Amino acid sequence: MHKKTIPLEYANSLIYELEKAFYDERGKGARFLMTTLGREFFRKSVLPAIQSPDVDHILDVVRQVLVSQGIVAEVSFSREERLIRVQIAGCIHCPVEEHMLACGVEPLACLPANLMVLGIEEKLDLPVELAEIRVENGVCNLLLIVFDHRPSLD
Repeated sequence: MHKKTIPLEYANSLIYELEKAFYDERGKGARFLMTTLGREFFRKSVLPAIQSPDVDHILDVVRQVLVSQGIVAEVSFSREERLIRVQIAGCIHCPVEEHMLACGVEPLACLPANLMVLGIEEKLDLPVELAEIRVENGVCNLLLIVFDHRPSLD
């Protein structure tokens, strides 16, 4: 059986249409429901490479996987206590976010950010929120917030 690929423009147009439909249905609340996008890829490609429950290690593994798979050209991050600022350049999904912005809708999802969130949540059992997605000149600037513990009703 031969391996068939689809054009990236086609895939991104489908992602845009799904995100936009979800936004039309749920508004800004859709962002919090899209945080698990990429979970299957995370389990297969990222999780096996995470060898330490250290945030910097987790972020670096995600960066390495994203770059080696050709999903992004570059990822940089800085940490300040509970805040993680991430810059992503050359992401194959950036046209989706730019299209959302052109239609007057804030970007709802960032698949590379989701992989970082999934890694921290899986290895450290700490909740993480993708608080901001800004796109400037083809570079996504993200803000992740790592919380101290999972909320409970106890």
